[in-house]
Amino acid sequence: MKAIRVNENGGPEVLRYEETPEPQTGPAQALVELEVAGINYIDTYHRYGLYPVPVPFTPGVEGAGTVLEVGSQVEGVRPGDRVSYAMTLGSYAQRAAVDASKLVLLPDEMDASVAATLMVQGLTAHYLAHGSYPLGEGDTALVHAAAGGVGLLLVQIAKRLGASVIGTVSTEAKAELAREAGADHVILYTEQDFQVEVERLTGGTGVNVVYDSVAKTTFERSLNCLRPRGYLVLFGQSSGPIGPFDPQILNQKGSLFLTRPSLNHYALTREELMGRADDLFRWYAEGGLKVRIGSTYPLAEAEAAHRALEGRKTTGKVLLLTS
Repeated sequence: MKAIRVNENGGPEVLRYEETPEPQTGPAQALVELEVAGINYIDTYHRYGLYPVPVPFTPGVEGAGTVLEVGSQVEGVRPGDRVSYAMTLGSYAQRAAVDASKLVLLPDEMDASVAATLMVQGLTAHYLAHGSYPLGEGDTALVHAAAGGVGLLLVQIAKRLGASVIGTVSTEAKAELAREAGADHVILYTEQDFQVEVERLTGGTGVNVVYDSVAKTTFERSLNCLRPRGYLVLFGQSSGPIGPFDPQILNQKGSLFLTRPSLNHYALTREELMGRADDLFRWYAEGGLKVRIGSTYPLAEAEAAHRALEGRKTTGKVLLLTS
């Protein structure tokens, strides 16, 4: 089969389209014929070696397609089922072996591209708003990269929960997408200092929570945007990791909370995974959650897709077409 392989860590140029052996299915796994693979920032961390993965490897942690075969211990999933999944390495390929416990059965009417979009980024938006800092009526949230894949979903979910949302984006076109998703205020960080604008918009009070996937270039000012006992939820590092940090600063700035969550820890059990997925699928079916697929690339063009993502040229979800 064809797959993207990383034989050495580095930039987008290390993504190689190659012929590889078909994955072997273990007794608790299913072999999935993939239609689409989702692209996420974590894929770039794996590629660079920031999150170490032994090389060579096939990147990608989410996909959607059809089950071809199942292992001897698998229950609840059969050949022919349409499924999606997250948190399993190896989706930049035509086929993948996936633990059956990670598979989510798709409603008949749901397109595979939508399902893949609602996996890593949808599940992340869900746990951020319901788990890392549970939003409620009267809360105010600052969402960085509000026109990105997670950002657009998180803004919508935050509004469902009754929160006010301030989003940051880089262009007016992205600002319009954030407003369409429901953001109450949008800051163009390329033209305005978001810390100054948050202070103005909140009357100096600050926000209850900052959802920050940017890290290095936003971290200090994100802390400064919080009200006393506010939460900084740092769930990515698209601008690079932060340096050494003295936790005493959290006290000085108002007894703040800092958390660095990951999806794996907010979908620890099958029940937790399915609870989040069921919510997302139901909201989408009811029309209460809109999905934006910003761009798609053939599997062979994974390098171009990564360059677009890291160059901040994407909005919404970026997908690879694997079939």
